[in-house]
Amino acid sequence: MKTQFEQMMDGLNDVEAFLAGEQEGFKAHVPQEVDVKAIRNRLGMTQAKFSDTFGFSLDAIKHWEGGRRTPEAPARTLLTVIDKNPAAVLTALNPAAFAAAVGSSKPITVQVSAARKRQASRGLARRKAHSASGKRISK
Repeated sequence: MKTQFEQMMDGLNDVEAFLAGEQEGFKAHVPQEVDVKAIRNRLGMTQAKFSDTFGFSLDAIKHWEGGRRTPEAPARTLLTVIDKNPAAVLTALNPAAFAAAVGSSKPITVQVSAARKRQASRGLARRKAHSASGKRISK
């Protein structure tokens, strides 16, 4: 296994070769490991919702998170894109449904974690609206 420095130097050598016209295109880096559970948790999704949303089988997600299986390279690539920009994947997989869900036909970038924070803060506001006796405080 190469060190991070060696990987970076290989990448820089590829860039030099490309700029010098010695090499065409680029080589995509597919991570060897992807933390599926962390990605899913950042999106605030259950295993079933993650499965339905992105097209993975529920069993595959359970096996990946349980450490019984490792995602193949194409799945790791898709999981990496989901981690970095879930809205891009959602838009690509189902543009009409995504546009309807966000109420717009224009392509947009969505920070899913920010939406989850807003949801949590709304829940906190609702909890604060009750007195210690459990009765609702009118606003």
